[in-house]
Amino acid sequence: MALTTDFAGIDPASATSETKTDYARYRIVPARHLGRIVGTIFAVLVLAVVLYSTFTNPRWGWGVFAEWFFAEPVLVGLGRTLLLTALAAVSGSILGTALALARVSKSPLLASLSSGYIWLLRSIPMIVLLLVLNNLGYLYETITIGVPFTDRVLFDYPTTQLLTPFAAAFLGLTLNQSAFFAEIVRGGILSVDQGQLEAAAALGLPRRRQAFRIVLPQAMRSILPTGFNELIGLAKSTSMVYVLALPELFYTVQVIYRRNLEVIPLLMVATVWYLVIMTVLSVIQHYIERYFSKGAVRNPTPLPFQAFFQRLRRPLTVAASNAGTSTRTVAAIRRTTDLYAKGGAVRIHGISKSFGALKVLDNIELSLPAGSVTAIIGPSGSGKSTLLRSINHLERVDGGFISVDGELVGYTQKGEVLYELKEKDILKRRTDIGMVFQSFNLFPHLTVLENLIEAPTQVRGASKEDAIAFAQELLARVGLSDKADAYPRQLSGGQQQRVAIARALALRPKVLLFDEPTSALDPELVGEVLDVIKELARTGTTLVIVTHEIGFAREVADTVVFMEGGHVIETGAPAQILNDPRHPRTRAFLAKVL
Repeated sequence: MALTTDFAGIDPASATSETKTDYARYRIVPARHLGRIVGTIFAVLVLAVVLYSTFTNPRWGWGVFAEWFFAEPVLVGLGRTLLLTALAAVSGSILGTALALARVSKSPLLASLSSGYIWLLRSIPMIVLLLVLNNLGYLYETITIGVPFTDRVLFDYPTTQLLTPFAAAFLGLTLNQSAFFAEIVRGGILSVDQGQLEAAAALGLPRRRQAFRIVLPQAMRSILPTGFNELIGLAKSTSMVYVLALPELFYTVQVIYRRNLEVIPLLMVATVWYLVIMTVLSVIQHYIERYFSKGAVRNPTPLPFQAFFQRLRRPLTVAASNAGTSTRTVAAIRRTTDLYAKGGAVRIHGISKSFGALKVLDNIELSLPAGSVTAIIGPSGSGKSTLLRSINHLERVDGGFISVDGELVGYTQKGEVLYELKEKDILKRRTDIGMVFQSFNLFPHLTVLENLIEAPTQVRGASKEDAIAFAQELLARVGLSDKADAYPRQLSGGQQQRVAIARALALRPKVLLFDEPTSALDPELVGEVLDVIKELARTGTTLVIVTHEIGFAREVADTVVFMEGGHVIETGAPAQILNDPRHPRTRAFLAKVL
């Protein structure tokens, strides 16, 4: 009763007016944090005390500092320090990158040599390395290059004349820098998701292109902070070349203060110049990191003068007159029939695959006609995804083989003998078998349009203009014409998956593989992806789809394959498999999911 009385006493008019109050004219007072205020005051006091003590104490010798800061000997030493830092940084980075790539290569000998080099050079102290190189003439009087096992000499020069103190310093810094930088680069490479390599391989990109276009640009986000930390350390390590009597910055300062006995002012000269060097390197690091953060954040901060340089640079998108797509409606593009290659017939001949003691595929036999749509269903762990990855040779099978239009995937036949192809040849043949991954595996540092044109230009040899025009048609077909210049991270999951489909189609494959294309999506995004696949099913491209969407399989597929435990349990038309399965295990599975 009391509650009723209280609520009844509220004036409805006043309640209504309160909800319509305009708060725009109100002044907001931020919350005050006493601890932060005290900490700020303390920091200001400490800084003031340090600055007062530094600039009022005559023993710091600021007059001497000013006299020598821009003195010619100091500037000459500074120049030599900068030159050594720049040369060693460039050569050490190049050599370190090569060592890192060698260490992660599949060649055991190359990987072992790289590991041994890194182990040795990281173990030797810098000062010891410099002294050994400076005294190399004692071990080897001359450096001779000739033709092995003959008396012919191509180059012969005294070691002491060839390996001057500057050359010894440069070589020592390079060798030391490369060993540490190699591990930094290797760590960056290992930080890149394995799916990026698989996506690049599925597109048929050459190994070199995979490394320098896909992996290393993404690895740079991990490499740069520690790499620049190592570079800053290198700039300071140049002070160690004083043991070679090489007059760089620190050695020059030492010579001067031994003559005038003004130790502190001269050390401050070196300190301030090192601070200047470190500040410049830190600023450069900041902007390089921002450059390589493309696609890593949804709303990147523009670089200085970025808009100006973008106006000067030729835009990636082709003008309507060149591309020929701007005046075409989406409906017209959807009627286009030459967007796709003719579907290829897939024949799976008794393939088997094991991971250790676990047999994932066991004597699989399937025949998929050209232009057919096959849905592969079954419980998790039944071998569906492994079968799909075996079709384009991302997984090398233990036995059996697969052919597309009668051409073996991963092998070449000579008589009754099959020879496994080299990686570059496998990549070429893989271009006829597109793949759309469960987790999209778009290249995050490339825009949507760059994702689509990468493989056609690098693998098919298409011109950039033709590749862009075709990419624009594909984006229109999947309803993403306005997202060409966006980065994958700026798209929703459904949009990313549609871009992944368009990227696979950009190569005009005969066969298109889908690995659970909707499992990584929210339920509300599933429909837009399934609509695109339904439309693809009418184009004549051979589609093989691993899916848990039973209703989708019923509507789109010509054939449904049910797998369990690495075996094909049952194959047939959707109506027969889904409505009247013959095998009891198929019936049990469908009873749970339908």
